Amino acid sequence: MDVDVDNEFDGELLNQFRTLGTTDRDVLIAEFQAVLGNTLNPESCAFFLDMNDWNLQNAVCSYYDLEQPVSILPSMRVLEDITLGNGEAVAPNTTFVKAWRIKNSGSDHWPPGCQLQYYSGDSMCAIERRVLPALSPGESTEVSVEMKSPATPGFYNSIWRVFTPTGTMFGDPIQWSIAVSEGGLLGITQQLARIDGGGLNSEVQMAIQQQQHQEMATLSPSKVEEDTEMS
Repeated sequence: MDVDVDNEFDGELLNQFRTLGTTDRDVLIAEFQAVLGNTLNPESCAFFLDMNDWNLQNAVCSYYDLEQPVSILPSMRVLEDITLGNGEAVAPNTTFVKAWRIKNSGSDHWPPGCQLQYYSGDSMCAIERRVLPALSPGESTEVSVEMKSPATPGFYNSIWRVFTPTGTMFGDPIQWSIAVSEGGLLGITQQLARIDGGGLNSEVQMAIQQQQHQEMATLSPSKVEEDTEMS
């Protein structure tokens, strides 16, 4: 957004800009900081000055042009992992559901069309994005993604982010990990969810129940009996 310099600085300060003839870069950096009320560190001041051939007036104008926010981004906070705690063990080639509860932690409504998207690390899923509801301020929701653990045992890490409909990232990064190992079982949170629902929505609950049936089919009869007694 263009800034009318005459509305930002009085005539005396503009005159100082025009008559300042020093080539001492340390002095220019100090002047730049003084104009901005010492809100910018020397390295950032030097960046804007160098971008404008060390012209103080032009550098200040560039700062306001580039740093003035065009719009306020939505806010998002991760409240909890609902299924499969961070770092839990999963057997190779196992389909599982990863779910989180997230919240609109800002004072503005989310625009329609915000999405949770795979960002970096190990994807482990065929569909790498989920459309989110347009949350009101303070409102929370559950979001789930069906994934499949890699065939090779090891430690896998994945990062997901929330984006606006225009592709701007906002909110907390959603980072989590699993340990893929032979004999690894699904997270205890999903086993507890089988008992009482755990507050999960029907989509997550159905996927977890299907997953539990697959897991039970791979266990030995003695292990199945043991799990049944524990339930």
